[in-house]
Amino acid sequence: MLDFLRLPQLLLVLCLGLAYTQVYAEPVAEFFERQGSSHTNNWAVLVCASRYWFNYRHMSNALGMYRTVKRLGIPDSNIILMLADDAACNPRNKFPGCVYANSGRHLDLYGDNIEVDYRGNEVTVENFLRVLTGRVEPSVPRSKRLLTDDSSNVFIFMTGHGGNEFLKFQDNEEISAFDIADAIAQMWEKKRYHELFFMIDTCQANTMYSKFYSPNVLATGSSVIHENSYSYENDYDLGVAVIDSYTHYILEFMEGINKTSQTTMEDLFNYYDPEKIHSHPGVRSDLFGRPLRDALVTDFFGGVAQAEILPPLQSPRTSPVPPEDVTSVLEASPLRAEENVSGVLTSPGTLDPQAFLAALGDISQSEVGGTSARKLRTWASSLGVLVLVGWVASRRK
Repeated sequence: MLDFLRLPQLLLVLCLGLAYTQVYAEPVAEFFERQGSSHTNNWAVLVCASRYWFNYRHMSNALGMYRTVKRLGIPDSNIILMLADDAACNPRNKFPGCVYANSGRHLDLYGDNIEVDYRGNEVTVENFLRVLTGRVEPSVPRSKRLLTDDSSNVFIFMTGHGGNEFLKFQDNEEISAFDIADAIAQMWEKKRYHELFFMIDTCQANTMYSKFYSPNVLATGSSVIHENSYSYENDYDLGVAVIDSYTHYILEFMEGINKTSQTTMEDLFNYYDPEKIHSHPGVRSDLFGRPLRDALVTDFFGGVAQAEILPPLQSPRTSPVPPEDVTSVLEASPLRAEENVSGVLTSPGTLDPQAFLAALGDISQSEVGGTSARKLRTWASSLGVLVLVGWVASRRK
């Protein structure tokens, strides 16, 4: 039997428990109910469509973007890198095995930790379209496949020489804006992406996304029609330009972002400065399903820190209850929490831990964001605090 002289203390602890529950219940509910991307994995397809030594800067563009997405959490298994790969070991390279994006050569983008998936003559229009649509030969290894689903966010970056609605591949063939638009449409029909972000750095780049028509696609480019995309700086030891202006300022912006950053796509696009870039970048968001201020940069450039919630496995110890009936049962029985908690005391002042956990477990099957479920959890937590306090008090008696 409880000591009634300790009743004021018990009431104080109970009030503190209720206050604690109220303080932390709302932030938790807001976390689960917040509006944002519901994707569960990120992928990147990075394409340098040029070859030859004088296109060194295009290789730097792709490798700089590769370094950024890896730094922000996308693993190599989720990155498809298409690269001519003929600059690092070119006889004219005074720094063998290295690729730099600035004349000071502070950072080697090539290094010893890159994985090129499509190299040299493998960088073709056909292979690029097959990667996007998933129409690959059975012999193609998993490392060369874009293994996405309807919960995947996909980032596509392309750089090279282009013009009005076309981009050259290896100075040998071209891909048109219609080809890319139709490939993305196939991806949507085959549930190969949740949201897709397309970025391109080339002359007249904005024309390359003018033909898009698929949902949930966000696109940006470096220059408008009839406008060139210029390099940023030259390295006189190498004798070539080392990076393009548009990509340079994108990477400069991304250096201030970490994996947990709340920076949005709107912030990224507001960073564009035509006077610095020497061209007029464009953004197309009419196909995108949410405001740019709600889309985080890490939704496309970073790793994913959320998981998909699946229905619970049926326990052999309990009778099966259809998931759609759980909520209705709880709403029809508002005293379910109190009934579950009853019986956790095997004797006055003695707590049965297994019964108490089982009682709470019966309540946890309802939807996370449901109003009834939150009320039941609040009552269960309060009763649990009261029972535990009573048990502690009886043990001190």
